[in-house]
Order: sequence, then structure tokens, then C-alpha cells
Amino acid sequence: MTVYSARPGQTSFGTAIGIVLLDNYAPYIPGDVANASTFDFPVRYETPPGVRGQDLFLHDTGLKDAVLDAARRLVRQGGVRAVTGACGFMLLFQEFLAENLEVPVFMSSLLQLPFMESMLGKDEKIGILTASSDGMDPAILKKAGVNNPGAVVIQGMQETKYFGDAIIRETADLDSCKVEAETVESAMDMVRRDPQIKMILSECSCLPPYSAAVQAATGLPVFDFVTMIRFVHSTLVRRPYSGHM
Repeated sequence: MTVYSARPGQTSFGTAIGIVLLDNYAPYIPGDVANASTFDFPVRYETPPGVRGQDLFLHDTGLKDAVLDAARRLVRQGGVRAVTGACGFMLLFQEFLAENLEVPVFMSSLLQLPFMESMLGKDEKIGILTASSDGMDPAILKKAGVNNPGAVVIQGMQETKYFGDAIIRETADLDSCKVEAETVESAMDMVRRDPQIKMILSECSCLPPYSAAVQAATGLPVFDFVTMIRFVHSTLVRRPYSGHM
């Protein structure tokens, strides 16, 4: 017989991954981190009031307590076993949350950069598609653990029409076909500017819906928030193997 125990205050069970969202207003389509149907396992969300992407692009670390409160609700009420974010710039809170939560923390897609960098040859590079190239400065890259900033090429999406309207300027409508076309063109422009790019990382949690199209156009491996979340989930919910000899 198996004996199960509950944490005091826990109100739901069976969800390994908790996700701290931004307090933004946009349509979150399948493939987006904020759309639960993106995942083939349950996830739980919390939104800290007043934590907006525009503030994170400016590296506003004054929001860290609100983010921590949301993460604590995910752990204490949701029973999650790891906490992630829904904006690459939540890297700003990575160390703070890791020190103050009792579960693993992986707040940013940018945490994949050292792993990606380790797979590159000496002269090869990583291309980053980001919602804000202005915010993707050397300080953020250093915090992400990038050893060689010269091996990173950055392409911002903030000046695009359809992605910019839906995600940055929050006009409430998102034309996914047009955003996909903008994302693919941004990736292609980046690769044309620097053919040494051998991998792509999509920083923004709204970009994974277009990763397959970016890969088809560039022929390159594409990392994003969803690749990271799936990887961590696979370490939390291990399945026994079965097969034949």
C-alpha cells in the first residue's frame, strides 16, 4: 500500500510545472507558453499583478517580490515541483527565486544558452530572436552564463508590425500567419547577416508557435521556452522503460 501526504495549503495535485506569466494582454495561441494546450502534460499558471514585459525589457528588478509571491503560490497551493517563467527577461529574477524557493527554478529560455554554446565550433554562433533587442544587452547575456558574447547574434522583433502590435503594443488581435511570416523573415535576415549562425534561440514565450516554420526556413536547430520546459518536465516525471531484447 502506498501512503500519500499533502502539503498544508495545497489545493491541487499532479502538476509538476508551474509557470509565472506576465500581466500582459495578448492572445496566447497554441504553442505559446501561456496556452496550456501547448503541453501534453498539465501545467499551472499564476500572474503577478503589475509585472509587465515592457518593464522587464528595462531590467526592472523591483518586481522580484511580486514574481516570488506568484511562484510561492504555485508551489504551496499548486504543488508544482519546478517553476518557470513566460518571458526570457525573467532571467532577472532567476537567482533571487532559486534562493527563496524549495523547488528547482528555471525562469528564462536564455538559460539554454550555455548548453547551446557548448555544442558550437570555435567560429560558430547562436542567433537570438528576441521581443526586445534593446533589452538584450551584455549584462543579460552575462547573467545567462554566455562565455563569449561575440558568439551571439541578436535580432529584435519590437519593430515588426504584427508581432509588435499583438505582443508589444497589445492591440488585442494576433494574425498568426502574418506573425509567422515576420518571425521567419527575422530569422532569415539574421542568418543572412551572419552565416556562422548554427543554432537559433527564440527568447520570447510567444515565439514557439513559429519555431517549426523557422526551422524549415533556416535548416537550423531551434531552441525556445517549450524545449526547455519539456526537458525539465522529463526529469521530474520519469517513466520506466519497457521494450524487447
